[in-house]
Amino acid sequence: MVRVKKIPQRKCVGCQEMRNKKDLIRVVRTPEGDIIVDPTGKKAGRGAYVCPSLDCLNQAIKGKRLEKALARPVGPEVLELLQEKVVT
Repeated sequence: MVRVKKIPQRKCVGCQEMRNKKDLIRVVRTPEGDIIVDPTGKKAGRGAYVCPSLDCLNQAIKGKRLEKALARPVGPEVLELLQEKVVT
């Protein structure tokens, strides 16, 4: 009997759609309080996920959903880094 491996699903804070975890960009608030982009998806802390599209990122920023998900204001340097990840 072959077991089917479950693919983890996460919700994008921009478009509110469930997608595969690997397809999303993770932003994490570390236990120290820093907000960083987590390319590995394994850093400790509270995470929020955004689709790699500019529309979803803009919706997350405009609606302050990213800040609500992380329970902390997101700095402009993190937003710039996210926009670079989305474009590339």
